[in-house]
Amino acid sequence: MAQLREIKKRMGAVKTIQRITKTMQMIATAKFTASLARAKNSRPYTDTIRGLVSQVAAQAGETRHPLLEGPARATNRELVLVLTSDRGLCGAYNSNVLRTVSRLMAELKAQGREVVVETSGRKATAYFKFQKVDVAVRHAVGDRPQYDAVEKIAQSYIDRYVAGEFDSIKVVYMRFISAARQRPEVMQLLPLSLPKVEGEQKAAGRSANYEFSPAPSELLDELLPRSVKVSLFQAFLDSVVSENVMRMVAMKAATDNAGGIGRNLKRSYNRARQARITTELNEIVAGAEALN
Repeated sequence: MAQLREIKKRMGAVKTIQRITKTMQMIATAKFTASLARAKNSRPYTDTIRGLVSQVAAQAGETRHPLLEGPARATNRELVLVLTSDRGLCGAYNSNVLRTVSRLMAELKAQGREVVVETSGRKATAYFKFQKVDVAVRHAVGDRPQYDAVEKIAQSYIDRYVAGEFDSIKVVYMRFISAARQRPEVMQLLPLSLPKVEGEQKAAGRSANYEFSPAPSELLDELLPRSVKVSLFQAFLDSVVSENVMRMVAMKAATDNAGGIGRNLKRSYNRARQARITTELNEIVAGAEALN
């Protein structure tokens, strides 16, 4: 009897867990759909402005800009921004990002560089606290990044980089490629690395004679900071999409596993109940025979 009660209690607990994971899966699906739309809508603008900056920089001749070059005096200091989630239960999302940043920091320290860490997401903050690594700044952007908040972060990076505080600024995040593929990536935010103009665009650029108004330096002063800001904003958007899709997959797997455990427990319960009934029948038959 005690065994039956224990199995029934476990069946109730598994059903409760299954309902919770199913609800979390539905919430993650809704959030994934909304965040995917935001990321897809911003991607063409990000790619277009980076391509435009590349063309202007390629045709500007000897025009220089501090955001495209390293600092005049090396400081041996690197700033690394780590983007993770505030909550768990999203599969290997956080562990993959943190493993990537750990490798990056080990490489930079092996080169004799000082690494300054900034985080966005409580999971990254908790990880570095456990590793006894000081976190310079903890950004609270949330799971619905707003451009104004990210723009302030990017502008502070631009100002500090131009002032010569760091040799480079990198962002470690989970890049969203498709619903079935997400990849942890290290993006060099500054100095800005521009995509190369290739193929037909490159041939057209060589044959074209551009006239700039205003001057190329003024155009770069406007376009380069904007490119930095939208690139960082896109990284935040990709991180949120990746988090939601990985949580959706993880909760679906948990729901399916809970269903399988529930079926196994129900089978065990039926077997135990049948064994108890058989035992009771045997005891009744044995008692009747003893009376005769």
